[in-house]
Amino acid sequence: MKVVVVGGTHGNELSGIQLLKNWQASPQQLARPGLSVSTLMGNPSAYRANRRYLDVDLNRQFVPELLADDALANIEQSRAKVINAQVGPKGASQTDLVIDLHNTTSNMGPTLILVDTTPWDYQLAAYVKHHMPEAVILVEDAKPAAEWGYLCTVGKRGVMVEVGPQSQSVLRHDILEQMATMTGLILDFASLEQAGDLPELPGEVEAYRFIDTHYLPMDEQGEPLAMVHKSLEQNDFCELKPGDPAYQYFDGRIGVFDGDRPLHPHFINEAAYYDSHAAFSLAERVTLNVPAR
Repeated sequence: MKVVVVGGTHGNELSGIQLLKNWQASPQQLARPGLSVSTLMGNPSAYRANRRYLDVDLNRQFVPELLADDALANIEQSRAKVINAQVGPKGASQTDLVIDLHNTTSNMGPTLILVDTTPWDYQLAAYVKHHMPEAVILVEDAKPAAEWGYLCTVGKRGVMVEVGPQSQSVLRHDILEQMATMTGLILDFASLEQAGDLPELPGEVEAYRFIDTHYLPMDEQGEPLAMVHKSLEQNDFCELKPGDPAYQYFDGRIGVFDGDRPLHPHFINEAAYYDSHAAFSLAERVTLNVPAR
């Protein structure tokens, strides 16, 4: 089974980048029976510039239409085509599993993001959650995996590891350890599943399913009228009920959540989304039924 572990898809998310350096120096740390594991630096140009990206977000460029358009040739668009040729190609990949490592400035803890809902994905979620109870499972299945622009979708299977809070361009010991632990568990699972030797797994696992993203209120000039309310800060995956404070307007007003049911915000006030003025994403809490091994 061919596995590629990617760090530095965003050039200022340093945990994955540092782990790649560690693993390249000690590749035995990634070795598992039945797996051929390699590492890949996602966006070396952005890493050298200490920026998330230089032209466009690399982790949104793996849509089939974008990959097929040779006229799209800025730094990240070109890099996506190189990665797709090296790791993919998407839709007919030579790589069985892509694990893409990310940091967030939001207080999401160690989060495993699934972009598909196959039995394999649900079994992986159960295995990781069983061995790492603090892990959060986030399912992004609002559209088929092949339609996402995420780098991990160039593999036959792909997942993202998202760990925070960690400021951009710094390292935190605890966050680095959580990322290494979760990555190791994913590799353990892949090795055991490949050998047909999975242990008994929980029949259910608690998770969150992405619904949509909410944005800051804006004026006619495109300037924010408000900021995320203090009651939400650092409270990723806590319940947000209709009528709860969501925004603090600069004129003193409070904007409330106008949804029709309680949901769970995450990526709250994520620094990387400054250019889109995203305030937070919302998810519903769900129970995944895990198929028997």
